Amino acid sequence: MTKTKTLFALDFDGVICNSAVETAITGWKAAQGFWPDMKGQAISDIQIQQFRKVRPCLEFGSEAVLIMRFLQQGDVMRSDCEGYHQQLQALIDAKQLDRDRLQTAFGNTRDREIQNDEVAWIASNPLFEGVAEKLKTLEQDDWFIVTTKQERFVKHILQANEIELDEARIFGLDRKLNKQTVLKRLKAECPERPITFIEDRLPTLVGVQENSELHNIKLQLVDWGYNTEAERNDAKNRAIEVIGVEEFLKVI
Repeated sequence: MTKTKTLFALDFDGVICNSAVETAITGWKAAQGFWPDMKGQAISDIQIQQFRKVRPCLEFGSEAVLIMRFLQQGDVMRSDCEGYHQQLQALIDAKQLDRDRLQTAFGNTRDREIQNDEVAWIASNPLFEGVAEKLKTLEQDDWFIVTTKQERFVKHILQANEIELDEARIFGLDRKLNKQTVLKRLKAECPERPITFIEDRLPTLVGVQENSELHNIKLQLVDWGYNTEAERNDAKNRAIEVIGVEEFLKVI
């Protein structure tokens, strides 16, 4: 009997694409539109490194706008994410912002960066080593992308790396579906296929694990993405498999 092939649901940032530097720069430039005192200031290497430490806390790219404002002001943001959401909400309330405005500003800034220098923008969004070559070997029917990134940016990066994936198989922010909803849809559409969901963000995997409707989806946390050693240890304690890039390239 032929074994049924696994269907892979892959996160994008932190699994496929190493976008931390670009996200920091875009967040900084978008923040200049909300806080005029930031205009004319260039982001520093120190602030980029500070952003890298906080990056595991980030769920949506537009949160980088708020993070960069905190860092520009010299405020402390903890790498263990303690108080992270409260800090963001306090800044949103103080400036009377909303997340739709932040997302629009963040996306528009990315669009301008692509128009200004597409080559540089692509270079600031490198794929993790070996991933592009592997994805090129996959049949389209065997994988989806499930991400909080806007679809047009995912498509742009994939195309620049000569990776073909039908846009219908990219579930991004613009669809306004959370990842659990997407996974339920994949289960319903492909009931005969086992599904493996590969993420770099532990809270997302824990949410799936705790959803009884998704109990038979295999969960894997990548150790090269935007997470901490403490989170990787926590994942193991929760019976969520932690994989390295070599395992990933062999499994999918």
